[in-house]
Amino acid sequence: MQARRGTTLIEIVIVLAAVAILTAALLPRLAGPLDALGAESAAIRIAGAHARARLYALGGSRVTLVSVAADSLVIRSVDGIDTSIVWSDPGPLADRVTLAGPATPVAFAPTGWTLGLANRTYRLVRGAAHRDVVISRMGRVRIVR
Repeated sequence: MQARRGTTLIEIVIVLAAVAILTAALLPRLAGPLDALGAESAAIRIAGAHARARLYALGGSRVTLVSVAADSLVIRSVDGIDTSIVWSDPGPLADRVTLAGPATPVAFAPTGWTLGLANRTYRLVRGAAHRDVVISRMGRVRIVR
């Protein structure tokens, strides 16, 4: 008798059914950690955009604006009345995260301090997970869980 080679259709269907059952059982348990990872990722990108804008302001000795919107993060360099985009990245929406916070751009002076604001807070929410990104008057950025 020869040894059988390959797999039958029934064996493949049984394996796929087992994988589907395991996935269906584990998916609800993974939703919480996946939501937390998405909110954390969006918070890190917003904090990084503000830190980068501050460094542009310090390094270029000019006012730098950072705009945070649901779909984009944009840093602009200000030269008189003209602005030019120096960096951009997808916003929190790329991680399926909702954004609540002020829509006005943050302006960093050449000293690295923000112009015209006290603390600013962006709230990021995905499912049950949330993160707050706080920008201080002195340009410091922190993420609060």
